Amino acid sequence: MKTSISEKKKRVFDIIQIGKRGDWASRAFDLFIVAAIVANIAVLFIETFAWAEKYITALRAIETVTIVIFGIEYLLRIWTAEFLYPKKSRIKAVLRFLVSFDGIVDLCTILPFFFLSGFIAFRMLRVVRILHLFRINAYYDSINVITSVLIEKKNQLISSIFIILVLMMASSLCMYSAEHEIQPEVFSNAFSGIWWSTSTILTVGYGDIYPVTFLGQIMAIVISFLGVGVVAIPTGIISAGFVEQYTRLQNQSKPRGSAKGTVSITVEETSPFKDKTVIESENKFGIDIVVFIRSGAVIVPTDGTRIQTGDTIIYRSLEE
Repeated sequence: MKTSISEKKKRVFDIIQIGKRGDWASRAFDLFIVAAIVANIAVLFIETFAWAEKYITALRAIETVTIVIFGIEYLLRIWTAEFLYPKKSRIKAVLRFLVSFDGIVDLCTILPFFFLSGFIAFRMLRVVRILHLFRINAYYDSINVITSVLIEKKNQLISSIFIILVLMMASSLCMYSAEHEIQPEVFSNAFSGIWWSTSTILTVGYGDIYPVTFLGQIMAIVISFLGVGVVAIPTGIISAGFVEQYTRLQNQSKPRGSAKGTVSITVEETSPFKDKTVIESENKFGIDIVVFIRSGAVIVPTDGTRIQTGDTIIYRSLEE
């Protein structure tokens, strides 16, 4: 009996996860959830129009039905959390899901309907779940490429953002010192210059706040030039990361015979790679996992990517 319940729970888990090729129940569930998300978001938009008042009862009904669907899905994900985190106990797996990004988004999707009517904007968080659909790709995981670039370049991006923040604070203080006496109502304190520095450094330039003194105008010119250069830094970092990732994808997508020294294996239930992350496997077995194929999709691995049964791993040994 326990085995039967466990098998049913595993089947439910497979269905509510992103659909695999050949698993029509899972793919149908994905399409069903997409329809519910689109309907819910459409209601939020339509409700903002004056002419929608005459249809408010129907709109509320659609919203209620979709919220019920999201609630059921949320409960099913809690019920099957142990399969999402197989190395954790039942309670720890549930807690891990509840504090995960998906768990928080799912909760914020449901709660505002019941308790947080003043925070309708929170309901827009459910649109984030549409991004999960981009994991279904015939050739490679496009969203995984984007997240891989951001994760790989996170230190450089954090440093560039820190530089921008420092420049904003410095320019705000400088402009306050130069303009406060002439424009006390505009630059009333150091923080009031933040809006000016933000619009200047980020090259928006609304023109609602601007320096009138000679010194302030000179500083504004210098800060504007610095802003153009500084804001271009994260753009360059991300662009370089995309070039690296797509180059790596193209190299690893070539026929296996052209990749000298690589080994290809398919992960089975008894495989030592099963349920391990990429970094765990690389450290334990002394290999470099260059790419793996899941459900026909070529995936560029990140350190935290977890290897699953059925994945085809292409790796090279680090030991000569």
